[in-house]
Amino acid sequence: MDQDNKRVIIFDTTLRDGEQALQASLTPTQKLQIALMLEQLGVDVIEAGFPVSSPGDLQAVKLIGDSVTKSVVCGLSRCVDRDIDAVREALGHLKRYRIHTFIATSDIHVKDKLGKDFGAIIEMARASVRRARNYTDDVEFSCEDAGRTPIDNLCRMVEAAIDAGATTINIPDTVGYTLPFEFAGIIETLFNRVPNIDKAIISVHCHNDLGMATANSLSAIMKGARQIECCVNGLGERAGNCSLEEVAMGIKTRAAYLDGLHTNIISTNLARASQMIAGIANEPVPPHKAIVGSNAFAHSSGIHQDGVLKNRSTYEIITPESVGFKENNLHMTARSGRHMIKSVLDGLGYAEGTYDLNRIYERFLKLADKKGQVFDYDLEALLFFSHDEDLENQYELDQLNVISGSKGMIPTASVRLRIGKRTRTESGIGNGPVDAVFNCITRITGLKLDLTAFHISAKGQGMNSLGQVDVDVRYDGRTYHGKGLSTDVIESAALALISACNSIRRAQIIAQEKTGHASKEAN
Repeated sequence: MDQDNKRVIIFDTTLRDGEQALQASLTPTQKLQIALMLEQLGVDVIEAGFPVSSPGDLQAVKLIGDSVTKSVVCGLSRCVDRDIDAVREALGHLKRYRIHTFIATSDIHVKDKLGKDFGAIIEMARASVRRARNYTDDVEFSCEDAGRTPIDNLCRMVEAAIDAGATTINIPDTVGYTLPFEFAGIIETLFNRVPNIDKAIISVHCHNDLGMATANSLSAIMKGARQIECCVNGLGERAGNCSLEEVAMGIKTRAAYLDGLHTNIISTNLARASQMIAGIANEPVPPHKAIVGSNAFAHSSGIHQDGVLKNRSTYEIITPESVGFKENNLHMTARSGRHMIKSVLDGLGYAEGTYDLNRIYERFLKLADKKGQVFDYDLEALLFFSHDEDLENQYELDQLNVISGSKGMIPTASVRLRIGKRTRTESGIGNGPVDAVFNCITRITGLKLDLTAFHISAKGQGMNSLGQVDVDVRYDGRTYHGKGLSTDVIESAALALISACNSIRRAQIIAQEKTGHASKEAN
């Protein structure tokens, strides 16, 4: 692989180290979907799997090798002949591919896990690298648990592996034990003491047990390492691996400090890759996750919102657009200031001077304390409904009955809503109990909704904890949010949808008021 001395190779192991930590294994088709996404992301090397581990993994690695054209496809093997041969079986028909072989080098692994002396381990590594080189010129060797390996032994092993033909040497902090200055020292020592180190690319593979994976990886490239092994969303064993999106944006954002180091990662694809892989792996991205979390570009503090509205760089060191998000999120909460409220009203088309900002802000704070988060349609309602009692809900849940079960039983629901002084009742069926309830509510309200998001979360602990349901629905080109809370999650779902319907109804009234006002002006 051509190596610009300032380019950091991104070696993605989401499909190997990341996948082995999931609750359920991925299918070959799912792995291929992820591999093609990684290729679009600009990943240099895709570690597609561990072919000897199962026939399915071998099949997946072969499928990926046959489908990926830009990235180098790699298979993992222990320093065992049949492992290396399995990688060849999966990828040997390709013009280029990588065999990644490894063996443990720390005292605790060598003595307690392998039951051998270090000299024997070196000979196993030599033999395996040579065998791999008989199949491909691209051979990577890893010193498992390098972070806890005595430095003299590590230097001996690295020198031997390079001498045997390894073109990439990986230094893993397998258990996430080292600190950044310590790990940087290991890399620096290798460059100073291993005589043939210039004949190989030095790689690092850092785990996040102490939360140091990204810091350790960046400290290593500052000392001469030129490959980082990582996973999208930081997936991986235990606390996970170094996060691809974090190192990619760390290098891009701090390129000047890092003396011009760069990667081939197409950063605008990061959010899409994160979301796709999270969905396939059934591993949701935490909201506070750096770079790709839903809260990564959200601002709730009034001081922060004021700064971002004046100059985004006050509180955003990277833009959401640079990683593939459309925009930042300025959440309207009780912490928001007048400047935020004015900005939202400006965006809705309400000119300054047509409303009393102080009065609106006072009412906004009361609503925010009650709801937690206020949306633009809520704020607009404050303009049109002069008294808080006018904001009362149009629809209220009066009664709910659901019948559901297995073995062919059709989920059935009966819902009665109170609408002012009247009540209306509907019964219906659905694909499940929630669907049946939603069908009843939409028929009563007459609103044709498109459900775009549905989330359930527990509020509290134990079997009697409250279940909160949050829904997003699209109506007439606009998204509305609803929230419901109950010990019964079906009731929570009903309350959430009714909440969204009430917001829609208020928006309809406002739209009618606007239309009537415009007609009067035209006449």
